[in-house]
Amino acid sequence: MKRNIIKIDEEKCNGCGICITACHEGALQLIDGKARLISEAYCDGLGACLPECPTGAITIEEREAEPFDEEAVKANMEKNSAEKVSPVHPIACGCPGSMARAIERKPAAYVKNEPAQYKTRPESQLRQWPCQIKLVSPQAPYFENAHLLVAADCTAFAYANIHEDFIRNRITIIGCPKLDEVDYSDKLAAILSYNNIKSVTVLRMEVPCCGGIANAVKNALIKSGKMIPWNVVTITTDGQIIED
Repeated sequence: MKRNIIKIDEEKCNGCGICITACHEGALQLIDGKARLISEAYCDGLGACLPECPTGAITIEEREAEPFDEEAVKANMEKNSAEKVSPVHPIACGCPGSMARAIERKPAAYVKNEPAQYKTRPESQLRQWPCQIKLVSPQAPYFENAHLLVAADCTAFAYANIHEDFIRNRITIIGCPKLDEVDYSDKLAAILSYNNIKSVTVLRMEVPCCGGIANAVKNALIKSGKMIPWNVVTITTDGQIIED
Protein backbone atom coordinates (compact mmCIF):
# COMPACT_ATOMS: atom_id res chain seq x y z
CA MET A 1 0.00 0.00 0.00
CA LYS A 2 1.05 3.61 -0.55
CA ARG A 3 1.29 5.74 2.59
CA ASN A 4 3.37 8.33 4.42
CA ILE A 5 6.51 6.98 6.08
CA ILE A 6 9.74 8.49 7.35
CA LYS A 7 12.95 8.69 5.33
CA ILE A 8 16.40 9.12 6.94
CA ASP A 9 19.29 10.81 5.18
CA GLU A 10 22.31 8.93 6.56
CA GLU A 11 24.70 11.63 5.35
CA LYS A 12 22.99 14.17 7.60
CA CYS A 13 22.40 11.84 10.56
CA ASN A 14 24.95 12.40 13.35
CA GLY A 15 23.84 9.45 15.46
CA CYS A 16 22.62 11.59 18.39
CA GLY A 17 19.72 9.20 19.09
CA ILE A 18 17.19 11.91 19.98
CA CYS A 19 14.75 10.69 17.33
CA ILE A 20 14.68 7.28 19.03
CA THR A 21 13.32 8.84 22.21
CA ALA A 22 10.81 10.92 20.24
CA CYS A 23 9.40 7.90 18.40
CA HIS A 24 6.57 6.50 20.53
CA GLU A 25 6.31 3.35 18.39
CA GLY A 26 9.92 2.16 18.79
CA ALA A 27 10.39 2.23 15.02
CA LEU A 28 13.93 3.62 15.14
CA GLN A 29 17.24 2.28 16.38
CA LEU A 30 20.87 3.37 16.13
CA ILE A 31 22.72 0.90 13.92
CA ASP A 32 26.38 1.45 13.08
CA GLY A 33 26.07 4.96 14.51
CA LYS A 34 23.11 5.99 12.32
CA ALA A 35 19.37 6.16 12.97
CA ARG A 36 17.55 3.42 11.03
CA LEU A 37 13.91 2.49 10.53
CA ILE A 38 13.85 -1.11 11.78
CA SER A 39 10.40 -1.94 10.44
CA GLU A 40 7.96 -0.11 8.17
CA ALA A 41 5.12 -1.71 10.15
CA TYR A 42 6.22 0.21 13.27
CA CYS A 43 6.14 3.66 11.62
CA ASP A 44 2.79 5.47 11.74
CA GLY A 45 4.03 8.17 9.34
CA LEU A 46 2.99 11.04 11.62
CA GLY A 47 6.56 12.23 12.01
CA ALA A 48 6.84 12.94 15.76
CA CYS A 49 10.59 12.41 15.31
CA LEU A 50 10.97 15.17 12.68
CA PRO A 51 11.14 18.28 14.89
CA GLU A 52 13.51 16.51 17.30
CA CYS A 53 16.23 15.90 14.67
CA PRO A 54 18.92 18.59 15.07
CA THR A 55 20.38 18.02 11.59
CA GLY A 56 17.19 17.75 9.53
CA ALA A 57 18.04 14.18 8.53
CA ILE A 58 14.44 12.93 8.80
CA THR A 59 11.67 13.70 6.30
CA ILE A 60 8.28 12.22 5.40
CA GLU A 61 7.74 10.65 2.00
CA GLU A 62 4.79 8.92 0.37
CA ARG A 63 5.74 5.52 -1.03
CA GLU A 64 4.85 1.85 -1.08
CA ALA A 65 5.27 0.48 2.44
CA GLU A 66 3.95 -2.15 4.82
CA PRO A 67 0.74 -1.16 6.63
CA PHE A 68 1.11 0.28 10.12
CA ASP A 69 0.66 -2.62 12.59
CA GLU A 70 -0.42 -1.44 16.05
CA GLU A 71 -0.17 -4.93 17.56
CA ALA A 72 3.37 -5.37 16.27
CA VAL A 73 4.27 -1.97 17.74
CA LYS A 74 2.87 -2.99 21.13
CA ALA A 75 4.90 -6.21 21.11
CA ASN A 76 8.03 -4.31 20.07
CA MET A 77 7.63 -1.74 22.85
CA GLU A 78 7.14 -4.48 25.44
CA LYS A 79 10.33 -6.12 24.19
CA ASN A 80 12.26 -2.84 24.40
CA SER A 81 10.93 -2.22 27.90
CA ALA A 82 12.26 -5.60 29.00
CA GLU A 83 15.66 -4.88 27.43
CA LYS A 84 15.94 -1.60 29.32
CA VAL A 85 16.69 -3.45 32.56
CA SER A 86 19.30 -5.66 30.90
CA PRO A 87 23.03 -4.91 31.39
CA VAL A 88 23.43 -5.09 27.63
CA HIS A 89 21.17 -2.75 25.65
CA PRO A 90 21.25 -3.38 21.89
CA ILE A 91 19.32 -0.22 21.02
CA ALA A 92 22.42 1.93 21.47
CA CYS A 93 24.20 0.84 18.31
CA GLY A 94 24.53 -2.12 15.97
CA CYS A 95 28.32 -1.81 15.97
CA PRO A 96 29.72 -4.35 18.52
CA GLY A 97 32.34 -1.87 19.69
CA SER A 98 29.68 0.72 20.54
CA MET A 99 27.05 -1.56 22.08
CA ALA A 100 25.80 -0.16 25.39
CA ARG A 101 26.72 -2.21 28.41
CA ALA A 102 27.16 -1.74 32.13
CA ILE A 103 30.51 -2.65 33.71
CA GLU A 104 30.62 -4.35 37.10
CA ARG A 105 33.52 -3.17 39.25
CA LYS A 106 35.19 -5.48 41.79
CA PRO A 107 37.63 -4.53 44.59
CA ALA A 108 41.18 -3.83 43.43
CA ALA A 109 43.35 -6.92 43.10
CA TYR A 110 46.16 -7.61 45.58
CA VAL A 111 49.51 -7.96 43.81
CA LYS A 112 52.11 -10.32 45.26
CA ASN A 113 55.88 -9.88 45.28
CA GLU A 114 55.84 -6.11 44.87
CA PRO A 115 56.86 -3.26 47.20
CA ALA A 116 54.20 -2.28 49.72
CA GLN A 117 53.26 0.93 47.93
CA TYR A 118 52.41 -1.07 44.80
CA LYS A 119 50.45 -3.90 46.45
CA THR A 120 47.19 -2.49 45.11
CA ARG A 121 47.18 -1.30 41.53
CA PRO A 122 44.80 1.47 40.41
CA GLU A 123 41.61 0.15 38.81
CA SER A 124 39.41 1.77 36.20
CA GLN A 125 36.15 3.10 37.63
CA LEU A 126 34.34 3.45 34.29
CA ARG A 127 30.92 1.87 34.78
CA GLN A 128 29.53 1.72 31.25
CA TRP A 129 30.36 1.64 27.54
CA PRO A 130 30.36 3.62 25.30
CA CYS A 131 31.33 6.88 26.95
CA GLN A 132 31.46 9.33 24.01
CA ILE A 133 28.47 11.69 24.11
CA LYS A 134 27.90 11.24 20.37
CA LEU A 135 27.70 7.45 20.74
CA VAL A 136 25.60 6.90 23.87
CA SER A 137 21.89 6.19 23.58
CA PRO A 138 19.58 8.26 25.80
CA GLN A 139 17.67 5.01 26.41
CA ALA A 140 20.67 3.06 27.73
CA PRO A 141 19.66 1.42 31.04
CA TYR A 142 22.75 2.55 32.95
CA PHE A 143 21.47 6.16 32.94
CA GLU A 144 18.49 5.37 35.16
CA ASN A 145 18.98 6.72 38.73
CA ALA A 146 22.58 7.66 37.85
CA HIS A 147 24.85 10.41 39.08
CA LEU A 148 26.14 11.75 35.77
CA LEU A 149 29.64 13.01 34.97
CA VAL A 150 29.91 15.07 31.79
CA ALA A 151 33.64 15.52 31.17
CA ALA A 152 35.73 17.27 28.56
CA ASP A 153 37.92 14.52 27.16
CA CYS A 154 41.20 16.34 27.93
CA THR A 155 40.44 16.23 31.66
CA ALA A 156 41.32 12.54 31.76
CA PHE A 157 44.87 13.37 30.70
CA ALA A 158 45.32 16.54 32.72
CA TYR A 159 43.94 15.31 36.07
CA ALA A 160 45.81 12.24 37.32
CA ASN A 161 43.26 10.94 39.83
CA ILE A 162 40.14 11.35 37.70
CA HIS A 163 38.95 7.77 38.21
CA GLU A 164 38.92 7.90 42.00
CA ASP A 165 37.83 11.53 42.40
CA PHE A 166 35.24 11.86 39.64
CA ILE A 167 34.43 8.68 37.68
CA ARG A 168 33.87 6.44 40.72
CA ASN A 169 30.13 5.83 41.35
CA ARG A 170 29.13 7.97 38.37
CA ILE A 171 28.09 7.28 34.79
CA THR A 172 30.67 9.08 32.65
CA ILE A 173 30.18 10.63 29.22
CA ILE A 174 32.86 12.65 27.48
CA GLY A 175 33.27 14.99 24.54
CA CYS A 176 35.06 18.01 23.12
CA PRO A 177 32.75 20.88 22.07
CA LYS A 178 35.48 22.36 19.86
CA LEU A 179 36.49 19.26 17.91
CA ASP A 180 33.08 17.58 17.65
CA GLU A 181 31.45 20.75 16.27
CA VAL A 182 28.04 19.68 17.52
CA ASP A 183 25.61 21.05 20.09
CA TYR A 184 25.55 18.46 22.88
CA SER A 185 22.54 20.05 24.57
CA ASP A 186 19.98 18.09 22.52
CA LYS A 187 21.52 14.70 23.35
CA LEU A 188 22.01 15.68 27.00
CA ALA A 189 18.42 16.94 27.23
CA ALA A 190 17.19 13.59 25.89
CA ILE A 191 19.25 11.74 28.52
CA LEU A 192 17.82 13.95 31.27
CA SER A 193 14.24 13.68 29.98
CA TYR A 194 14.24 9.92 29.51
CA ASN A 195 15.93 9.03 32.81
CA ASN A 196 15.84 9.88 36.50
CA ILE A 197 19.28 11.48 36.74
CA LYS A 198 20.21 12.22 40.37
CA SER A 199 22.91 14.85 39.79
CA VAL A 200 25.22 16.19 37.10
CA THR A 201 28.90 17.04 37.53
CA VAL A 202 30.63 18.89 34.70
CA LEU A 203 34.40 18.45 34.48
CA ARG A 204 36.01 20.95 32.12
CA MET A 205 39.41 22.38 31.31
CA GLU A 206 40.33 26.00 32.05
CA VAL A 207 40.67 26.86 28.33
CA PRO A 208 37.83 29.12 27.05
CA CYS A 209 36.53 26.74 24.37
CA CYS A 210 35.83 24.15 27.07
CA GLY A 211 33.06 26.38 28.41
CA GLY A 212 30.91 24.93 25.65
CA ILE A 213 30.46 21.67 27.55
CA ALA A 214 29.21 23.49 30.66
CA ASN A 215 26.85 25.61 28.56
CA ALA A 216 25.51 22.49 26.86
CA VAL A 217 24.63 20.96 30.24
CA LYS A 218 22.99 24.20 31.38
CA ASN A 219 20.91 24.39 28.19
CA ALA A 220 20.01 20.70 28.47
CA LEU A 221 18.69 21.21 31.99
CA ILE A 222 16.55 24.10 30.73
CA LYS A 223 15.25 22.11 27.74
CA SER A 224 14.42 19.07 29.86
CA GLY A 225 12.69 21.13 32.54
CA LYS A 226 14.47 19.08 35.22
CA MET A 227 15.56 20.64 38.52
CA ILE A 228 18.68 18.55 39.17
CA PRO A 229 21.66 19.43 41.38
CA TRP A 230 24.64 20.22 39.15
CA ASN A 231 28.09 21.72 39.52
CA VAL A 232 31.10 22.59 37.39
CA VAL A 233 34.67 21.66 38.27
CA THR A 234 37.51 23.27 36.30
CA ILE A 235 40.92 21.66 35.75
CA THR A 236 44.05 23.66 34.86
CA THR A 237 46.32 22.55 32.05
CA ASP A 238 48.88 21.44 34.65
CA GLY A 239 46.31 19.24 36.40
CA GLN A 240 45.05 21.31 39.33
CA ILE A 241 41.47 21.95 40.45
CA ILE A 242 40.78 25.68 40.44
CA GLU A 243 37.01 25.66 40.84
CA ASP A 244 34.83 23.19 42.70
